[in-house]
Amino acid sequence: MLITHKTADVKDIERAWHGDVSSLNRLIASNELVSECVALKTCNRVEVYIVSPDGRKVFDELLAMAKKAGIFHLIEIHDHERSIFHLLRLASGLESMMVGEDQILGQIKDLFEIAKRSGTVGETLGLLFNKAIQVGKRVRSETSINKGSVSIGSAAVELAEETLGKLDDKRILIIGAGEMAHLVGKALAARGIDAIYIANRTFERAKEMAEKLGGIAVKYDDLGEYIRVADLVISATSAPHHVITREMVEQAMADGDRNLLIIDIANPRDVEESVKEVPGVTLQNIDDLRMISERNIERRKMEIEKVEQIIAEEFERLLEEFKLKEADDLLGKLYSRAEEIRIRETERALRLISMSGYDPEKTAKIVNDLTSAIVSKILADPTLAIKKAAKSDDKELVLAASCLFDLSD
Repeated sequence: MLITHKTADVKDIERAWHGDVSSLNRLIASNELVSECVALKTCNRVEVYIVSPDGRKVFDELLAMAKKAGIFHLIEIHDHERSIFHLLRLASGLESMMVGEDQILGQIKDLFEIAKRSGTVGETLGLLFNKAIQVGKRVRSETSINKGSVSIGSAAVELAEETLGKLDDKRILIIGAGEMAHLVGKALAARGIDAIYIANRTFERAKEMAEKLGGIAVKYDDLGEYIRVADLVISATSAPHHVITREMVEQAMADGDRNLLIIDIANPRDVEESVKEVPGVTLQNIDDLRMISERNIERRKMEIEKVEQIIAEEFERLLEEFKLKEADDLLGKLYSRAEEIRIRETERALRLISMSGYDPEKTAKIVNDLTSAIVSKILADPTLAIKKAAKSDDKELVLAASCLFDLSD
């Protein structure tokens, strides 16, 4: 189940889930029908991957939650194969607003680790996410999809240039010192711009970023003063509340007739929406990056085709792995059942032999070896047949084997 920038704006994505990802994982996993889940939450998406014996019922419950949040009309639901294909595209950068960006792969890794720590990942999602991460790495090593300026941060700078023209003579304030803020700073530094002020709630982190990029770290408490002198403010914090309020901006703009561009690339948003009503202020957010995104896709068309070929190849491989896993799970049950029978019958035979006066130790080994060989030989042909059926997607035969040996859960 997913909601992304393709169907939703920044407000809708904010509404999809307000809390942290660990809480979302635990909430979904608390449903008795959910055996595994991984939640992904970034500035452009909220996605949930679920393993369940009754997917339809779980989806109905999640859709009820979506209706309550007012985002029902924006939700997409994918079945097993579409979910796999989507995650491979996502890890490869093809589902990002800025196609080819590297950040999404790191985010998937981090969010997968959070889900593992939450105890909501099992064999199925473990296989899926590990493969998706491998595919994301392969795509970036074998194609140029991520080469050049390709991130939300660089897109924000490009958007600023379209609004303000050249930024060489502009005074720029970056709020935040996380990954997104660093990407903004790098994009500015690549253009030779050094009139950059960096504010962060933790001053030491602002200083570290300023040293790397050649900017000037400023105290977070002095934010209003630096908004007062800035031509451009790009805000990219991870704060759960607004860091720039209308009152703060009105005070900053009270000195005279001037223009100020504020670009908010945070989610949840850093800037109070009513700031756009302040005279002289232009407020833009992630939704305004769509035009830059479309141009980026046009520039990368050839690389996108190469990436899609890799994804198609890896998708088929992964489907086969899942089919074989299904067969292996079934065969594991079959062997366990046969082993139980073997042990039980061996114990029975030993009791009879012991009662008959034969040497128990020697007889035990003979009987044990004999019964082990019998089990292996009995199961050899069914094993080959079930694996062959799984590879050729013969679900009827696999299901028939499950029913035949009474192996359904």
